[in-house]
Formats: sequence, structure tokens, C-alpha cells
Amino acid sequence: MTLIKIKDFDPDYRSHSDEQDIKGLDLYSNSEKVGYVDDILVDESGKFRYLVVNTGVWFLGKKVLLPIGQARIDYHNNRVYADRLTKEQVEALPEFTEDMAIDYDQEEEVRNVYRPSLSNYGDTGAAYGVGYTGLESAPPTQNTAPTLDLEAGYAGYDRSNYSYDREPQLYGLNDESHPSLKLYEERLIASKTRQKTGEAVISKRVETESAEASVNLEKERVVIERSPVGSEALTSTSAADFQEGEVARIDLYEEVPEFHKEAFVREEVHVNKVVDQETASAQETLRREEIDMEVKNSPARTESV
Repeated sequence: MTLIKIKDFDPDYRSHSDEQDIKGLDLYSNSEKVGYVDDILVDESGKFRYLVVNTGVWFLGKKVLLPIGQARIDYHNNRVYADRLTKEQVEALPEFTEDMAIDYDQEEEVRNVYRPSLSNYGDTGAAYGVGYTGLESAPPTQNTAPTLDLEAGYAGYDRSNYSYDREPQLYGLNDESHPSLKLYEERLIASKTRQKTGEAVISKRVETESAEASVNLEKERVVIERSPVGSEALTSTSAADFQEGEVARIDLYEEVPEFHKEAFVREEVHVNKVVDQETASAQETLRREEIDMEVKNSPARTESV
């Protein structure tokens, strides 16, 4: 399980706890000031797991991890109480550094320091097992402490099957000791963004082809017809008028073809955009937190309003 500083998980985390911040609160063990809360570690789903506490009053500058279930928050007095924390525990705890990547073995080393003090688990009266962020339901309240083996850890748990809800005395939250630590719930948000997926380019091109046109032309020409005449058309020599030169002028016309090209609108093309609609669906498994509370050894009573 990856642990993340709360600021990295949610930069606006203070808005989820009534603008109250655990970071910077003084840390007390009973009535003795130990140091202050330096940071908060959550897992990747947002569940509170550890307070990083600076124990400079006991050990100058030493930062250690305090499981959230071992802390009691008092915003009114700006304090966090770790009533079971001892100087011997802080001395035995591994020091936390800013660049430390915490793995299962390191967490086990931390847990094994706190576990002996939990041999009387259940004597605080706290309602462990509530306030888990991100779970669909809170883990059930345990009646007895798990079997403790200081050398092997808790029997039956190892790297492959350990989960935080196995030890609510270390990681459980409750409204009395952890006010304003909100429960997280996941929800699926459907939204859409507009993005360019392509473009349509409209262009024209010129194509050529051979065309043929024809026109009928008229051309004038002179036709001379000769026809013989009979003897009755004879005339005397003196009466004949023999002449040379131009005797008639006739204008001749002919049609000359003319060809030219002209442009015309063949058809109109209208370009429009249309919007097609489709429904996109997604299916996810959502989680939410619920609170279970079990009251033990409490006599039955009847309340009336």
C-alpha cells in the first residue's frame, strides 16, 4: 500500500475538515508535551494512516510515525494527544525522513513497536472500526485483540494478505477522537470536452477537355450562264456595240466563322457542418463509506420522547 502526504493527495484537504488542520498542532502524551504534528500520511484511496510527529522535546529533531488510531485530536486546545506513546517507543521507532519510501517491512517495524502497548486492547471504550475513508462499509468491531507474536508479527498476516482494517486499534477513526476527519466517497462524473479531431478542406481544381462546335456558313459566288440564240437574233454590224473593259460590278459576300469561350455557372455547391450525436457510457465500481457502531455490554433501555 502506497503512502502519500496529504498535501500531495489533496492540495485542498483543509476545506474537507472545516478549515481545521492537524498539521502544526502540539503533540502531548497525557499531560507532557512531546513535540508537534509535522505531516499526515494517507494511502492512495485517501484513508488516514499515520501522523508524522516531530518528537523534538524528547529526542531533538526525530520524526516518527504515529498510527492515526493512536491519536486523539483536540482542536479546541490545538493539541493532539497520544496517551499511550512513551519515550521508550519513540526511541525504538525508526526515524522518518522526507525522502523515505515506506514499504510493508518498515510499517511492520513501526507496528511492532506499538503492538505490545495494545495487549489490553479494548479498555479505552473507543468505537474502533468506524470512520474509514473509501470503504463501502466500516470493518466490523473486533471483540478481542489479535494474537500477538512480537517476533513474527500478528499470526496469519503477511505481506500478501495484510490489510489495515485488521488492526482498527491502530488505524480506526471515531468521531470522539478524530472530529472533522471526513469520510470520502467516490462518485463517477460524466463530462465532455470539445477537441479538434480533423478538418475538411474544400478546394477547386480545373479540368480540361476538348470541345467541338460547328456553324453553317454562306458564301456568295458569281455564276455566269451562257445560252445560244437563234438566227432571229442577228443584228447588223453597224448596230453591234463592241466594247472592252468592265461591264458590271457585283459585290460578293461570305460568312466567316467566329469561335470564343465563355464561362458560366454549371452548379452551386453548398458546404455546411452538421452535428451528429451519440451517447458514451462508462461503468465503474464506486465506493462509499458507511459507519457501523456496535454497543457492547450495555443494558437494554427504553427511551421515550
